[in-house]
Amino acid sequence: MAFTVNIYYTGENGNAKKFAEEMRSSGLVERIRAEKGNQRYEYFLPFDDPETVLLIDAWENEEALNFHHKSPMMKEIAALREKYHLKMRVQKFSETE
Repeated sequence: MAFTVNIYYTGENGNAKKFAEEMRSSGLVERIRAEKGNQRYEYFLPFDDPETVLLIDAWENEEALNFHHKSPMMKEIAALREKYHLKMRVQKFSETE
């Protein structure tokens, strides 16, 4: 079953936005979008919280997401999260039929 994950990255001094920019410029975003089962991977900036970036991440099924979580890209993402001292808040939504 398809689902969407919202990940809120929060930091200080614009670090969340810098993180998202480096995710894009490093090619990580395009590599994730190319993974089998990825349906959406987009960053957004909330108007009411300048220190947060929202990632909307959609997948065909749990198997695809689990494969992504085991990929070497996860270490790269974690390193960038540490570099920018970010906290995460995650929400998961399942599609209904």
